Amino acid sequence: MPSASPELISPRSPRVLAARRLAKRNFRGKERLFLAEGPQAVREAAAYGSTLTELFATVEAAERYADIIGEARAVGARIHLASEQVIADISTTVTPQGLVGICRFLDTPFEEILRTRPKLVAVLAHVRDPGNAGTVLRCADAAGAEAVVLTDASVDLYNPKAVRASVGSLFHLPVAVGVPVERAVAGLRDAGVRVLAADGAGEHDLDAELDNGAMGGPTAWVFGNEAWGLPEETRALTDAVVRVPIHGKAESLNLATAAAVCLYASARAQRASGGCRSVTES
Repeated sequence: MPSASPELISPRSPRVLAARRLAKRNFRGKERLFLAEGPQAVREAAAYGSTLTELFATVEAAERYADIIGEARAVGARIHLASEQVIADISTTVTPQGLVGICRFLDTPFEEILRTRPKLVAVLAHVRDPGNAGTVLRCADAAGAEAVVLTDASVDLYNPKAVRASVGSLFHLPVAVGVPVERAVAGLRDAGVRVLAADGAGEHDLDAELDNGAMGGPTAWVFGNEAWGLPEETRALTDAVVRVPIHGKAESLNLATAAAVCLYASARAQRASGGCRSVTES
């Protein structure tokens, strides 16, 4: 960082106040900007390209993460040196890591996702917890899903907790937001995707679906609310309601764990020659 760069030390600086407002959903929506906190998120934002517009960094963080500062500057982001107090005021975490980026919204129109003819999609219907939403997005990314869809009744994709929980995956794959669940299911079906509802009371067993080779085609998984799952009207829209089998004594799986199991099951089946067969077959 050039030694002549002024250091922001006042929490009442206009730039700092503007950044702090992005912790609130209504300001994020108005400005179409969100916060990316910590080196991992900022690095991914810089790698994505034009989404990163500004970066606040303590002097220590700017020296420690000089490569990230360079990547941010290379994509045209404005760099602000800031005191630790300023970073703490902007950050939404208890222990800030010295870097906070401001990014443009990057959600993808649902129609654009459909045009790609995706093979694996995660649909979050009525998911309200931002940590769960971000974790499912991360699981979808890891499993090789080609898109994530958040329905209009789900949490804000750009909630700081959701962004942190995605651990950078938000910048890796297309995400559509605000899509009515009926439109999401109908659009995916028209694109040749089999739509499955994940529900602990589903009549179809995930293991059986894998064993009979039914999981090898393009698939979208619909995941419901953390507390009450998917309503009957949503389950009725899908091609099948599938449960993750519980082989032990656990009462159930939480949303993110169930999503990881379902998405990886589909990923495995799609990568297997001729679909997925039972391991007991010769």
